[in-house]
Amino acid sequence: MKLGRIETFHVPPRWLFVRIESDDGAFGWGEASLEGHADAVDGALDAFRDRFIGQDARRIEDIWQVGYRGGFYRGGPVLMSALAGFEQALWDMKGRAFGMPAWEMLGGQVREKVRAYAWIGGDRPQEIAVAARARREQGFSAVKMNATAELDLLGTPKLFREVVERVRAAQAENMDVGLDFHGRVHKPMAKQLAKVLEPLDLLFIEEPLLAENTEGLVQISQMISTPIALGERLYSRWDFKPLLECGAVDIIQPDLSHAGGLLECRKIAAMTEVYDVAVAPHCPLGPLALAACLQLAACTPNVAIQEMSLGIHYNVGHDLLTFVTNREVLTPADGFLSIPTGPGLGVAIDEAAVREAHKDRHRWRNPIWRYQDGSFAEW
Repeated sequence: MKLGRIETFHVPPRWLFVRIESDDGAFGWGEASLEGHADAVDGALDAFRDRFIGQDARRIEDIWQVGYRGGFYRGGPVLMSALAGFEQALWDMKGRAFGMPAWEMLGGQVREKVRAYAWIGGDRPQEIAVAARARREQGFSAVKMNATAELDLLGTPKLFREVVERVRAAQAENMDVGLDFHGRVHKPMAKQLAKVLEPLDLLFIEEPLLAENTEGLVQISQMISTPIALGERLYSRWDFKPLLECGAVDIIQPDLSHAGGLLECRKIAAMTEVYDVAVAPHCPLGPLALAACLQLAACTPNVAIQEMSLGIHYNVGHDLLTFVTNREVLTPADGFLSIPTGPGLGVAIDEAAVREAHKDRHRWRNPIWRYQDGSFAEW
């Protein structure tokens, strides 16, 4: 099974799909979405064409090692996202060729379904009660929302009261709530806000500080009992190592389209298991990313819950299932997603629709926010 072709598709709203094909006509799909940086990832995949066309596509681990180490410069979001989408497609193709799901080749099944949560509230959280009620009516029992809009280095108790009121509004709809600080909150306010939120029994607080601030994360973890989740901006086992060693994080959130793909995230999860830390993969992305996450959930004991992007505020014009022909595979029921049993990643992509959408390729960029004084604010 020699690799014959690597194609990329800039699929709206903000996704980058990868399709590979072998010389004997086998094919596979993956997702290399890196929000706002699709062109850069596409460039990295172009380099993979030079290196891997003609290679044995079944040798996934060897291809990964060459893709990661063979260019001398390693890691980072662009290279690792390119490698992730390519690696997912290799698993999809191999699984289709052998007639088995990827999880069967990665050790076999440990669960039949995984709990899922959906987003509410948008970038600047609002109308929380209505949104939480809608998610409950869809069958979800858990939601995540941004804690706040942009925050200055220092704030007032009024801001904290507003966050608490939003959480209580969602909980009043019988929802468990995860709260995403989104890296917007600097340490002086993050400490205060985390402490104020502790009595609310949240599922977790996400990115109370960025991963590079391990000292601050340790301080916050010693102040509160609320689980701390983090990891969407980490891209390999080596990135996660110091985070686990500092002992400040309870839930890691690798993104299977950013952190090197399915097998790398399986290795990250195994490393995490040693520290008795849970895994909740980050996935505000497209259907192939979610399908890869479900392959991980199928064979990984410490996966706790799965993010999904159905109806997320970024999905303008196209939603999670737009390009999927077997939509039942990624449709939640009673707050859970079933483990796919089809070959490869288990999801069937409408190739014609993808090719048509690529003709009007997206150029998605995240917004740039500023404080009242005109200085840059984290989005």
